[in-house]
Amino acid sequence: LDDIAYLAEDMLKYAIRAVLEERADDMAFFQQRIDKEVINRLEHVANNKFVHMDYTDAVEILQNCGKKFEYPVTWGTDLQSEHERYLAEVHVGAPVVLKNYPKGIKAFYMRQNDDGKTVAAMDILAPGIGEIIGGSAREERLDVFDARLAEMDLPVEEYSWYRDLRRYGTVPHAGFGLGFER
Repeated sequence: LDDIAYLAEDMLKYAIRAVLEERADDMAFFQQRIDKEVINRLEHVANNKFVHMDYTDAVEILQNCGKKFEYPVTWGTDLQSEHERYLAEVHVGAPVVLKNYPKGIKAFYMRQNDDGKTVAAMDILAPGIGEIIGGSAREERLDVFDARLAEMDLPVEEYSWYRDLRRYGTVPHAGFGLGFER
């Protein structure tokens, strides 16, 4: 999971640097007319490490921050945009890589961690935006995958092709998606 999290972080920083360098005129126009601090903020993101934290730690931070959220924060529930933005904008003041989510709120194909309660999933939360990248390691162990299908009451026959990918050979792998409206 760490490999994919750092890859996603590096890719996002690369894209920001490319925009700042290759579209400097556009960024100067944008800064002059719309957002006076946009270049400074993007340079800060591109040149500093993101803060990595576990979902469990994030929930504890949110529960103890003293802010009243519209949606209560409890372990095992999906974080809302207001929670993600608080973490990135207020608590950290920079992008956050949130990892190891409860398996009950994530997809069946995400790799289960050894604790049996969480999966190897990650999101990158950006100040002013919230989640901009989401990804996970994929479950490659057929027995664990089958148990997850049963746990989620998903029909095994509809996933036979997916099971065959695991049964006839796979390697540990991961993936992620980037976008504002994913």
